[in-house]
Amino acid sequence: MTYHSNTNIMSLHDPNGMLMAEHLTNLRPVQARLIAAIAAHGQLQIAAQSCQITQPAASRMLAELERMIGVPLFERTPKGMEPTPAGALVARRAERVVLELNDMAREMRDFREGRSGRVRVGAVTGPALGYVVPAIRALKQEAPGVEISVEVGPSTALVPALARGDLDFALARIPPDHDSADFEVEPARHEVGTLLVRAGHPMAGRGAVVLPDLAGFPWILQQRGAPIRTAVDAAFAAAGCPAPRDVTTTSSLLVIIALLADTDSIAAMSREVTNLVLSERVGARFARLPLHDPLEIDPYLLLRARHRVLPPVAMQLLALHRSFLARPDPGT
Repeated sequence: MTYHSNTNIMSLHDPNGMLMAEHLTNLRPVQARLIAAIAAHGQLQIAAQSCQITQPAASRMLAELERMIGVPLFERTPKGMEPTPAGALVARRAERVVLELNDMAREMRDFREGRSGRVRVGAVTGPALGYVVPAIRALKQEAPGVEISVEVGPSTALVPALARGDLDFALARIPPDHDSADFEVEPARHEVGTLLVRAGHPMAGRGAVVLPDLAGFPWILQQRGAPIRTAVDAAFAAAGCPAPRDVTTTSSLLVIIALLADTDSIAAMSREVTNLVLSERVGARFARLPLHDPLEIDPYLLLRARHRVLPPVAMQLLALHRSFLARPDPGT
């Protein structure tokens, strides 16, 4: 592309000494698009069509812009319109403006359609594995640019975070010290408790077991008050025997696995966690102890803070959770 050097730099100043190029700070987006299009196509008619305006309108707009800054931006030649040095400078910046505007429009479109932005979800451990992970996979296939933050923990931590606005929604239970009226509540699922041991455990492979036969073994349980700990204590009480005395309390899966690997401990955990540990992709050498009577755990809920408007991407992930929760129970 040929640039011409006959532009009078002094013409960039008006008679009062003001730098006329400062008018470019008021450049309108349509003007930037036109300048960038003329530089790209070298033809006013094609540039006008790409900007969806008529050629006379484009000609007037260019003349107005050149008059505003006091220098010609393009020179008409037999080959078309070629930018002057000032025109090349303006065109280069105009192209950046156009790119930024296009990116902004695309990002806003993606945001409104739930393909970008950030979503924050919380869940207790079982549904985090059973429903949050599959929902994230599904959303990422459609919108890989979405930033998803997942908080896994007890309901006593998740529900206050939801009330503060730190989470968009959560799969959790409402603690006694929180008012359910503060949340949009949707039924979710019953959590199923299971027992995990090392593959060589003395009780492994014996078929369905009853809790009195397990009371003498060391146990790994969550803290008192946790739903699965409450379910274990209630099951021992229903069986007419005291709860285990040898108990290690932890909610860390890594600690649980380490303890199970080298001892005859029994860990009570949600079915989803047990399925993960026993899956081929994890490759852990553990076994499930089938219980004669299942561990009944209080159901968890799908919770949103009442009257809070969620961004489109959060609504899309929420819809995916509803879809997965509506499917038949996958079982073990």
